[in-house]
Amino acid sequence: MTDLASPSPDPDNKIQQPRLWRGDGWTASIIKNEDDDGWAVAMIKDGEPEPALVGPWTMGRDKKNPKPLDGPAFSTLVKTAKEFVRRHEQQLHATLHQSIAVTSRGARVTVSLDIVPDEDNPYAVLTAQDEAGEQLAQVRVPPAFKLNRASATAWADGNFPKPGTTNN
Repeated sequence: MTDLASPSPDPDNKIQQPRLWRGDGWTASIIKNEDDDGWAVAMIKDGEPEPALVGPWTMGRDKKNPKPLDGPAFSTLVKTAKEFVRRHEQQLHATLHQSIAVTSRGARVTVSLDIVPDEDNPYAVLTAQDEAGEQLAQVRVPPAFKLNRASATAWADGNFPKPGTTNN
């Protein structure tokens, strides 16, 4: 069986074996499921060290060995893995970049929170823009800052102080 940690030296080199297929920027590898007597398939995007997706794989007719990979199965696996990665990226983006529109002093203000997940020093940037897209204020805040309608309105109504301080 092929070691998942050792990718092919040439990712453009297509492989079509019963337990290993490579093509379209992906590698599908049938692996023994360590938790039971079944099999799993690992989908690895070229250049990535870890599988993007691991799922159960069908047993063959003998009920001992895995069903061999084929073209239609590989195409379906690639489509599923791409969709899984896309949804994960969308979820991460939504977590790191939030925005809310509020009305403050009769004007529409869009307040955005952009989290920078730096390994050593994570932080977030809170930004306010008017309806024309002009920046009204920008401050650095802790990455755990909670952006919601109340916090955005309070920030705008208070003339955009650094959160945690008071404006007198």
